[in-house]
Amino acid sequence: MHRWNQIRYLALFLAAAVTPTAALAQPAVTLTHVHGLSYSADGRKLMLPSHHGLAVYEDGKWSKAPGPQHDYMGFSATAKYLYSSGHPAPGSGLVNPFGLIRSKDGGRSWDKLALEGETDFHLLATGWNTNAIYVWNPQPSSRMKQPGLHHTLNEGGAWKHAAAARLDGEPRALAVHPDDAASVAAATSKGIYMSRDSGERFATLAAGAEGLAVFFDLDGKQLWYGTFDGRARLARMPLAGGLPVQIELPPLDRDAVAYIAQNPRARGEYAIATFGRNVYLSRDGARSWRQIAVRGEGK
Repeated sequence: MHRWNQIRYLALFLAAAVTPTAALAQPAVTLTHVHGLSYSADGRKLMLPSHHGLAVYEDGKWSKAPGPQHDYMGFSATAKYLYSSGHPAPGSGLVNPFGLIRSKDGGRSWDKLALEGETDFHLLATGWNTNAIYVWNPQPSSRMKQPGLHHTLNEGGAWKHAAAARLDGEPRALAVHPDDAASVAAATSKGIYMSRDSGERFATLAAGAEGLAVFFDLDGKQLWYGTFDGRARLARMPLAGGLPVQIELPPLDRDAVAYIAQNPRARGEYAIATFGRNVYLSRDGARSWRQIAVRGEGK
């Protein structure tokens, strides 16, 4: 078994080992899984979707966001809205799976956009300042006749399939440039890739390690990415050209970076979440990190 797959299964086992007592004792801060990481547009809230709704870190405290406690997958934020896929909370009466949904009020309520009852997008990414939404489609549906990379510029009304030439390996994560709707990055089991033509052709940015996370800086000048080659790594690469800069991570024992986010109002502030449900915050441009969640429990 591949070394990273062993770590992935371990993370899932640890998540399943959360006891009902612990979950009931601190329902607002227990992350049974982490399915995304985004800041609110005003920069005040760090949001983490999980199997049971949104957890929010604000003013140094964890809480449960108002709104339905759905199982959010493919969660992604823009300067205006939240987008997600996933499954409805038990007893909600909503159709499973969601397809593509949107919230205009920070997750309190959600609008149905496309593919309700058809698709659960685990990989979904949005452009911060554009209306571009990219997904990795797991199987054919009424609006996508084949699996693979697709994008929409009208919130799911129409989708375009991308050839994804030279994209090698199993997709693990997607990211969209904040201002250029045609620039998309992907992390796969073979490395880190980027396309500037809406996913038609990809170029290899980093190889030799398993790609796990990708994120464009909100100024659109750098791509951050997380990899695993026997140990967890995090790097940022200037899009204008040049060598990647390695970011020193906190100690990650049998763990790796799954998601990266940047505060839109205080852009020296970054957050990372790991497969082992650990969450770290940096307010000095990723030079140092403070842990704010340990194995799913808020600090």
